[in-house]
Amino acid sequence: MSKPTALIIEHDFTGHRWRYVEWAVQAYTEAGYHCMVVTDPGNQAHPLAQRMLAAQDPAAGIVASIVFTQPPPAVGSGLGKLSYVRFWRTFRHAFQVAAGLRDISLVLVPYADYFLYVLPLLGSPFAKVPWVGITMRANFHHSKVGVKSPHQPLVNAVKTWLFRRAVESGGMKTLLSIDPTLPQWYPRGNGRTALAYLADPCPDALPADPVAARQRLGLGQGPEGPESPESPPHGAGTYLLVYGAVTQRKGICELVTALAGHPRAPTLVVAGQQDPQTRAFLQAAASTLSPPPVIFDRFITDEEEADLFSACDAVWLGYKGHYGMSGVLVQAYRFGKPVIATTDGLIGWFCQGQELGPVLEDLSGPAIQRALDQLSRPVAAPAPQAASARAHLLARHTLSEFKQTLRRAAA
Repeated sequence: MSKPTALIIEHDFTGHRWRYVEWAVQAYTEAGYHCMVVTDPGNQAHPLAQRMLAAQDPAAGIVASIVFTQPPPAVGSGLGKLSYVRFWRTFRHAFQVAAGLRDISLVLVPYADYFLYVLPLLGSPFAKVPWVGITMRANFHHSKVGVKSPHQPLVNAVKTWLFRRAVESGGMKTLLSIDPTLPQWYPRGNGRTALAYLADPCPDALPADPVAARQRLGLGQGPEGPESPESPPHGAGTYLLVYGAVTQRKGICELVTALAGHPRAPTLVVAGQQDPQTRAFLQAAASTLSPPPVIFDRFITDEEEADLFSACDAVWLGYKGHYGMSGVLVQAYRFGKPVIATTDGLIGWFCQGQELGPVLEDLSGPAIQRALDQLSRPVAAPAPQAASARAHLLARHTLSEFKQTLRRAAA
């Protein structure tokens, strides 16, 4: 008897989205599914796609497959000029391609925000096949739950109305949210779709010896010579990490400007693929920094990621216009590294009380420099109980918890 097929559709392998695909494949193959991934042909050279292609050896017994397809130009015609409609059509096309190859038992959409708000108007793009969606950008409720986000009462009211009807529209079995406040805000038991919290994970890894990690990364020991892991993360010989898909929304320009004017600046380590604008900025600004920055402008492997978080003394989370969850925050917590964080969005919500590190009210140079100085000082007082509970909620953000939640959502 053939295995049931779980279809996973994700056209964008940038940032952390490819990891969600990889972990979903692991979760559902472990549950006995054959997994089929449908993605854009532009991702064929991505390491995940290459690993999946290499594993498609009939002699080994295929448990997962990957299909590359582009939607026809017609998806962008008429109402398709609206991104939500265009993406709904794109996902319908991907489903139709996959359904022509295998009988589909379940669909997973790792980023349902592509088309979530048109579900009340267009219905499910997956015919009668049950599906599970993950929402990462639903922030219309933030003003009601104490999360700092833009004041958009009209937009938020419309999205609230559409969201409520989307989860009542049928077809979607479970909607998972990486925002813990959304299931708390939305009453349980309403509508046809279950709503549950999905703890945003990171690769399972244990902290390594900082000196050994620095040697593997080629960071050296810094101008002050060998350092103790207990050294305060401040000044020469210490390292501040900016990690992930590196765009200017990371606050990288403001950080570099502040570091250039700081007399005891740490070494800036920038790790992850950069967009062209950020790459040009860093190339031009590198000469203004002392010590000079260390830049890894490429795909980062799991082993390198573990070394980066082991080697660096603090992690930058002073992002701009980012109101959702951050896997970088989870990884910093796991490795016991303090963060410099924005007050905005879920990053600010988790970091209230400054238990995890200094929090920035703005991205001005003086504010960033004060935060750098605060990193060298002991914590003055324990965080309030509510803030502490939020910080320790991060302990749930493990890969095993993530997989179990995906499997429960499909049950």
